[in-house]
Amino acid sequence: MIRIEDYDYELPVELIAQEAMSPRDGCRLLVVKKEDKKVEEKVFREIADELGKNDVLVLNESRVFPARLIGKKESGGKVELLLLRRINEKEWEAISKPGLKAGRKIIFEDLKAEVIKIRDETLETRFEYEGDFWKILEKIGKTPIPPYIHNNKETEIRKDYQTVYANNFGSAAAPTAGLHFTKDLLKKLTKKGVQIEKVNLNVGLGTFKPITENNLKTGKLHSEFLEIKSEVADRLNLAKKQGKRIIAVGTTAVRVLETMSDKKGNLRSGGEDTNIFIYPPYKFKFVDSLITNFHLPKSSLLMLIAAMMGEKWREVYKLAIERKFRFFSFGDAMWIR
Repeated sequence: MIRIEDYDYELPVELIAQEAMSPRDGCRLLVVKKEDKKVEEKVFREIADELGKNDVLVLNESRVFPARLIGKKESGGKVELLLLRRINEKEWEAISKPGLKAGRKIIFEDLKAEVIKIRDETLETRFEYEGDFWKILEKIGKTPIPPYIHNNKETEIRKDYQTVYANNFGSAAAPTAGLHFTKDLLKKLTKKGVQIEKVNLNVGLGTFKPITENNLKTGKLHSEFLEIKSEVADRLNLAKKQGKRIIAVGTTAVRVLETMSDKKGNLRSGGEDTNIFIYPPYKFKFVDSLITNFHLPKSSLLMLIAAMMGEKWREVYKLAIERKFRFFSFGDAMWIR
């Protein structure tokens, strides 16, 4: 039986990366070979020497938006709202600090909001505004960085906590494995014949939440919206049939591909919500390889890594700690080949 406690480890706090590596592709890379479990260390940009015409990189192009709003109640008390998912043009699913009741009104600069419904862990709020909502957010919102990052320089964070290929607004957290890529590195990979495809998964904060007993009981996670365009699905299906290696960049790309793949490994296109929970033992249907970061203890992300790597993950994480790799969102990278 699977237990949350089996996916725990101790991490010295000084190994939690507080700022992005510069240049991005200068971070360290731990390469783990699945077949013989051998481990070697490289610089991330050296991945270009290992990839070629038989490889496909699948990137999550979702863009982080300034989803954290700080305002006040009509009574004057401070309220922080974190936008998670757009329901329609004016309504959003969000979480608040402190908790709010239905009917409560909140005033932000250039925005007014009313809580219209309370859910188990979230609430629904309706906004009133004039003009372009996204432009208003760009002006008054803050980037929702994880609580273990203590850098509050908004201009710096907006630049660093975003992949160079981010396109569609929608994520409340960055697909962090992609942060290691630079435009130059992507150009180099393309020149070498590496096929690069983009999918979309709007990362919710639930991605980083600790696993609960209920998650294990139901075999489901929080829900996140994903999308694969039909031409992308066609190209990926052809690549798979040709025997190319499908390398997911990040656990979010894995969730997209595994959700949209049938048991025979055929990918469908479209947009839908996914609550897929990947943990051992899991047979991957479409993904062959994974580029990822080092993840939080007792998290669904770590369980996904264990599903791909097996029990070897403990040894690898122990080694990464001994070698003082940087962990979490702004940390170093790992490639499970």
